[in-house]
Amino acid sequence: MFSSSANVSERQAAPPSLAISTVIFALRPSETSGRPTLWLPLVRRIREPFKGLWALPGGPLSHDASLQDAASRNLRDTTGLAPSYLEQLYAFGGLHRSPSQRVVSIVYWALVQPTEAALADESENVRWFRADRLGELAFDHNAIVDYALWRLRNKLAYGSVAYHLLGEYFTLAQVREVYEAVLDRQLDPANFRRQLKATPEIEETGEYLQGGKHRPPRLYRYTGRPGLDPDNRSTP
Repeated sequence: MFSSSANVSERQAAPPSLAISTVIFALRPSETSGRPTLWLPLVRRIREPFKGLWALPGGPLSHDASLQDAASRNLRDTTGLAPSYLEQLYAFGGLHRSPSQRVVSIVYWALVQPTEAALADESENVRWFRADRLGELAFDHNAIVDYALWRLRNKLAYGSVAYHLLGEYFTLAQVREVYEAVLDRQLDPANFRRQLKATPEIEETGEYLQGGKHRPPRLYRYTGRPGLDPDNRSTP
């Protein structure tokens, strides 16, 4: 138990607390197949409520920081990551998200390239997890991750979202691996290649990926507008 009934009454009369949480997706190889899969960093809670459970990086919203700055600072302090693009995802304010007090969380999300993800701080209390094998998380963070995955899969249909998980230059096969990792299903290589080459924002570079055993594949780059095409809307 966290408090007496008197304290419960006081909390019910108090305004909700505001917090910031972040969902960061990156591609990492599967431990079994070696194929790229979707991962995200989590932080182990060291105090109640939900002590010992894993949670999304975040913390209380201070009086001296904007929402964007607070999200960037919390992410940097917990994981060492500083994504170049951070988008507001949603506002989560369920009545029973926290057993100790009413908390409304403004959730941000970002996509980072594998080279960026490799620089993330990891420790006993900060680790990367596969997005499809999370187990029970603190608060309503399972629902938050599910919503972020839903948004990510929908955004694959337009814009430049897939290219935030790749470097500046990439092969068509690497783009297909991004789609397969996010959608969690196999795609027909020939059909995908044909559709991708018809996309006007995909440009051949004249360079080739070196180091493989077979004929080196051609490298491409994305020439469209950067960003996740955010609408930056939150819910009431």
